[in-house]
Parts: sequence; structure tokens; C-alpha cells
Amino acid sequence: MPSMTEIAKSFFEACDEGKGWEGCKEYCHGDATFSAQAEPLADITSVEQYTNWMKDLLTFMSETGYELKSLATDDERKNVCAYGIFFGTHTGEGGPCPPTGKSMRTDYVYVMDFGEDKIRHVTKIWHAGLAMKELGWV
Repeated sequence: MPSMTEIAKSFFEACDEGKGWEGCKEYCHGDATFSAQAEPLADITSVEQYTNWMKDLLTFMSETGYELKSLATDDERKNVCAYGIFFGTHTGEGGPCPPTGKSMRTDYVYVMDFGEDKIRHVTKIWHAGLAMKELGWV
């Protein structure tokens, strides 16, 4: 059986590569919840919604990718924290405005809480305002 760390890393990669819920659900409880104190994600309450949001984001962003900078497991609290940097350029139709051609690099952290052997909740810690400003969306 894979460890929490292995499951979290696999989820992180599938999510941030835009595989949507279909590519992420094997790592999560079906009713896994999501939270973030970031304006673009204010109405998203499930991991399914969030992973599909990421998939949609990649349809109008090009040159996207991420760097996984740190992965830390807390066995006592049954969670894994993943710190990454996401990058991309707004070149396609979609998002809050026509394509800007602008790029961004944004720091973020996922805190993935586990129930048994799957993710039951994801919290995203992200300063969305700075990313949106870099993209020319505000």
C-alpha cells in the first residue's frame, strides 16, 4: 500500500498537470472537501470541483507547469503539505478577460488531510491577487 507521502505526491502531480477529477479521484475520498481563502476559488468546496477548475485553467494557459519545492508529511496529524510554484501564460480564450499574453509564477501550498488511506480534505494556501495582477486580470 502506498504511503501518505506517495499518494499526496501523485495527487499533486495529477492535479497540477490538469488531469481533472478523473485523474485525481483514485487518491481521494469521493466526497473530499476543499477550501481556500482566495477569490477565484471562493465558491469551490470539493476536491472534485477544484481539480476540474485546474483542468479548465490549463485550457487557456500555455507554457504551464509547476515546480514541487517541498513535500512534508505529518504522521501524527495525518496530513501532507506540498509547496509548489505554478507558472503559465494567458494565451487562450478563457478566464476573466481576453488573452493578455502575460505570464505569472505563483507560490502555493496544498495541505492534504487524510482519512484512512485517501485524501479527505485539501486546503490551498495561495495569494491569488498577486497571480491575477501578473496575468493582467486586475
